[in-house]
Amino acid sequence: MFGVDSIGLVIGGLLAGVAFGVLLQKGGVTRYATIVGQFLFTDYTVLKIMLTAILTGAVGVYGMLQLGWIDGLLIKPAQLAANAVGGLIFGVGMAGLGYCPGTGVGAAAEGSRHARVGLVGMIVGAALYTEAFPLLDAGFNRIGDLGKVTLTDLTGVSPWVFIGILGVISAAAFAAIARHEAAHPVTD
Repeated sequence: MFGVDSIGLVIGGLLAGVAFGVLLQKGGVTRYATIVGQFLFTDYTVLKIMLTAILTGAVGVYGMLQLGWIDGLLIKPAQLAANAVGGLIFGVGMAGLGYCPGTGVGAAAEGSRHARVGLVGMIVGAALYTEAFPLLDAGFNRIGDLGKVTLTDLTGVSPWVFIGILGVISAAAFAAIARHEAAHPVTD
């Protein structure tokens, strides 16, 4: 399955996954109450972590690309119908379970029984999707398929402009959250 050349990638991926899990746990997003609090607009920890991660990842990836440290990007096809349905399934699952895949694995590793049940559901869902993929890819996934494009491809605008816009939106969101949290302190 894995060639000798890929063992370093497997080990690197495993170490990155463990580090990611530790950071999720330290950030508090492996707790059910934190995830549900985001849906109830009473705890903005998830939003703050996600905005920070997306912005940091964008700067890191495009910075490495511009410096020549990576050869290119693996662009997944923009399949609008499939993305919409997948996002809906993901959202319903996250709202029902109280975890996304990353936080669910972290919570299961912490000992959460309901996260373990959810993890089994994630694995079963992934297996079912894998089996259904050839049929979906031949039909449904083609609805609204824009191909392997980025916003830069579609607009001709530098990715740094989009990253800058994301930075401004993130700063505004952080400021709004800080004002909201100051006006509505959470008491345990």
